[in-house]
Amino acid sequence: MHFRFEQSWFLLLLIALPLIWFCQRRMKSPSLQFGPVRVFRNGLKSAGWKRIFIQRTLFYSAILSLIFGLARPQFGTTSSQIHASGIDVMLLLDVSRSMLSEDFTIGGERASRIDVVKQVTERFIEGRPNDRIGVIAFAGRPFLVSPLTLDHTWLLANLSRLQIGLTEDGTAIGSALVSAANRLRDRKAKSRVIVLLTDGDNNAGSVPPYTAAEAAAAVGIKIYTIGTGTNGLVPFPETDRFGNKFYTEEYMPFQEDTCRRIADIGRGQFFRATDTRGMEAIFSAINRLEKTEMDVRQTQHYRDYFSWFVGAGVVLLGVGTILGETIWRSAP
Repeated sequence: MHFRFEQSWFLLLLIALPLIWFCQRRMKSPSLQFGPVRVFRNGLKSAGWKRIFIQRTLFYSAILSLIFGLARPQFGTTSSQIHASGIDVMLLLDVSRSMLSEDFTIGGERASRIDVVKQVTERFIEGRPNDRIGVIAFAGRPFLVSPLTLDHTWLLANLSRLQIGLTEDGTAIGSALVSAANRLRDRKAKSRVIVLLTDGDNNAGSVPPYTAAEAAAAVGIKIYTIGTGTNGLVPFPETDRFGNKFYTEEYMPFQEDTCRRIADIGRGQFFRATDTRGMEAIFSAINRLEKTEMDVRQTQHYRDYFSWFVGAGVVLLGVGTILGETIWRSAP
């Protein structure tokens, strides 16, 4: 059940109540009380303040009820029916050793490629609540982080545990594409998409990347590829025997021809990310290119209770008036 005021601007009249109270406090006129003899027996002093208190309580309660009535208080329910034409997305994330290179930044601090990828991927997932999304990580071979799911809380929890070294080193792009295509092949979604993110060329696995891309495209799967990291010397973290961290400069070339060709075969696009801002822009672009169609229908059922409040206000005013003109009647 939900409560609301349909015409809530009438509640602004509540501002007048303190002004009325202030004016009543300032305006005092002498009066002579008339009433039954028993009132005088009980003492005029005690009867006076009780009468004033009751009259003012009735008056202010009546005004409050009338204002609430004008604002049209309502109780009811609101129901929404959402029909979403979702997209199935498999994210392929490279977790080879080279993804430890710290040529990116987060909040002005040096960060590894994998940390940035995880952060930006999380935002991408959170921005597509109506799509089934799965994650496959790969190095020397692919492994499933999460199947296609709408439970993005569970998906993000699994993504946060992703780290380098969960499988043998290498970059098996072809095998990862085959694994993702198998997950998407029999899906009946409006659109099926693979987003491949890697910082190197295919150097492991038994399936050539182009062959895998052609197989995926043959069953209607679109492929976007993202090449991440700078090309050339990059700072790479190492640890000495005492556990102290230090950096070395390692040469990590990136040949984008493979990723570009895979995107062409998969009727998608190739993107190049050399910094954190570029990575965020790329995921935003993919988010715009693959939009989910949504049809939202909202039904509201509310019942008015203004008559109850207006009626109560009129009754309270009537009671106060009758008492003021009879047993509490006063004259100057």
